[in-house]
Amino acid sequence: MLIDRTLSSCTETDEGCVPPGPELACVPVFLSLAGKRVVLSGGSNATLWKAELCHAAGAELEIFGPAPCPGLVRLAKNSAAVTVVLRDVMPHDFHGAALAIAEAESSAQAETFRAFAQAAGVPVNIIDKPRFSDLQFGAIVDRSPLVIGISTSGSAPVLAQAVRGRLEALLPRELKSWAQKAKAWRDTLSRFEASPGMRRHYWALFSRKALAGMHPPQDRDLAAFLAEAEDNAPPEGSVALVGAGPGDPDLLTLKALRALQSADAVLYDDLVSPSIVDMSRREAEKIYVGKRGHKFSCRQDHILELMVSLASQGKRVVRLKGGDPMIFGRASEEIAALRAKGIPAEVVPGVTAALGAAARLKLSLTERTIARRVQFITAHAHDGKLPEDIDWPALCDQRASTVVYMGVKTLGPLASRLLSHGLDSATPAIVVERATCPDERCIVGTIGTIAAKVSATRPSGPCVILIGEAFADALHLPRTEVKLETRPRAMAN
Repeated sequence: MLIDRTLSSCTETDEGCVPPGPELACVPVFLSLAGKRVVLSGGSNATLWKAELCHAAGAELEIFGPAPCPGLVRLAKNSAAVTVVLRDVMPHDFHGAALAIAEAESSAQAETFRAFAQAAGVPVNIIDKPRFSDLQFGAIVDRSPLVIGISTSGSAPVLAQAVRGRLEALLPRELKSWAQKAKAWRDTLSRFEASPGMRRHYWALFSRKALAGMHPPQDRDLAAFLAEAEDNAPPEGSVALVGAGPGDPDLLTLKALRALQSADAVLYDDLVSPSIVDMSRREAEKIYVGKRGHKFSCRQDHILELMVSLASQGKRVVRLKGGDPMIFGRASEEIAALRAKGIPAEVVPGVTAALGAAARLKLSLTERTIARRVQFITAHAHDGKLPEDIDWPALCDQRASTVVYMGVKTLGPLASRLLSHGLDSATPAIVVERATCPDERCIVGTIGTIAAKVSATRPSGPCVILIGEAFADALHLPRTEVKLETRPRAMAN
């Protein structure tokens, strides 16, 4: 029989009609068990997990086995929908069941249980024996009524759990509230004489807000969404200044990942790892706006114009910056430009390079009795030279740890000025290139030797410089016990 059924026959409840690939391992089907009977055979925690899952879905459970575990006994005691029968399952127990689940120590036991269930027309799951099963329980991401199932057809359960973990990190917890509201608001929306275009606009707006995960939905949001959908007004644009961290993609925060996954455009710096840029939404426009000292760079005023222009088109823009946006990232200029145009802006902090470098080296930036203060400075002025307004006495404080950003090109003059202001030439100094990246490199020395070592090795990647007694372990030197009384400071020029 030839039946002509085109994609146009799909309905709203189909939730998308994407044709499967040519080798689909299994068909993902979501089974409603509310008020239906499920038969389980077994007594271990594996049976308990399946029982709890079916119970959460509203099923009525009959669990057969002579030796149920304490968890199964407790489940039956606490719920009238659960019955534990202290005997082995029999063929007549399957009649009227919607699903049958069993533990089976041997293939013979699995085959027997399967035969009983098939005779009654009941689909079967044999725990950890996919060969005997009609269906498998995959890993679950629960944002009920939104439920995501992940299956490897029983071949790699650990991989399924790893994928589940990634999705749990990606999807905001508030998505559960939005999914619940969608169910309630769908009935309200059906009472409006809305055109198909208005409905599409409404649900697109709803989904965008839900995936942003900024706040749980409020009843007042429904009226606002309907008004915007009816006016067919363009969506409001926004900009998020997002910290990409020092380089390792695993150091990206969950909030940063969500921002990337919902972005329409991503403006990324030279210091951002390509693998992090690739985490952004596939359809997002990705625009390079890198700025590097002593190299050709995108001008800041051009970046500001680009952010404003894209957001004014109703796009969700991510300004992706290496490290943390608020540390030597010129974030205040960008926020001011956005405020002047009335464009909403938010900041998503990231792991700054100083913290990433210290973590990889396992060197604390602070040490009781040695370094009770941490100071971040930049050794790169707008003209590319060493800034003249540096507080030299503060940098020479032996009880402080100093982290220098953008200081490789000016390291020679910086070290000379520190020595001339009284910093001990034996003070540990470490240059960390590409902190937290696979090709990270450390150049270890003292403030008296580090400039020559850097000149000889000629690092080409982004670097941070750590200076202070707290880093003596990197030199394998004995710790210097710093006295707590006030030390006279050298006079500044």
